[in-house]
Amino acid sequence: MNLILVGPPGAGKGTQSRLLEEKFGLKQLSTGDMLRAAKTSGSEMGKRVAQVMERGDLVTDEIVIGLISERIESEPISTGFIFDGFPRTLAQADALSEVLNKKNRNLDFVIEMQVDDEALVQRITGRFNCKECGEVYHKDTKPLEKENCCNSCDATNCFEQRSDDNESSFRTRLTNYYKDTSPLIGYYYAKGLLVSVDGLLDIEATQKNITRILCL
Repeated sequence: MNLILVGPPGAGKGTQSRLLEEKFGLKQLSTGDMLRAAKTSGSEMGKRVAQVMERGDLVTDEIVIGLISERIESEPISTGFIFDGFPRTLAQADALSEVLNKKNRNLDFVIEMQVDDEALVQRITGRFNCKECGEVYHKDTKPLEKENCCNSCDATNCFEQRSDDNESSFRTRLTNYYKDTSPLIGYYYAKGLLVSVDGLLDIEATQKNITRILCL
């Protein structure tokens, strides 16, 4: 089973990807994680990534697709993937489809996490993460159990907030999402792959709704 999670920043794609990875034995493919890993891998593709990032340039679709192709090739055909943060554009969607076809794999589901913009602003501006293990928290919906102590790894005084998790920056990110990525909704709807869930429910309820879809 291969699926894409699509939705605006802060919709909960990363959280749900990790839960699905555990529940169904799928492999999460996060482009951000792959780029960071490639940069230090020493491979030919990794060297290209490092050069681009050191120049401060945007990583091209060609490089990202190359990394995804390499990762898919490294796993047995029985392994399913969750694509988190990719594709972001129609061109990337076409490229991903081509890669999957070459690897004799199908895309089974595209799950759209629907959220209200104003609720997203509140969600994003209140979140922070542990620098040690990456666990994400929210001051209202997922607070720390102990003051200044990570619930997951017990590290202390190790929290940070993304520099662009402020209202002004986030609204800019939302605008860019609707401009570049939202056309994917129609693209995958036309292919009969799109299923929508309410991304404003709590994590467990959203997970149950996604699981119900995948088990149909």
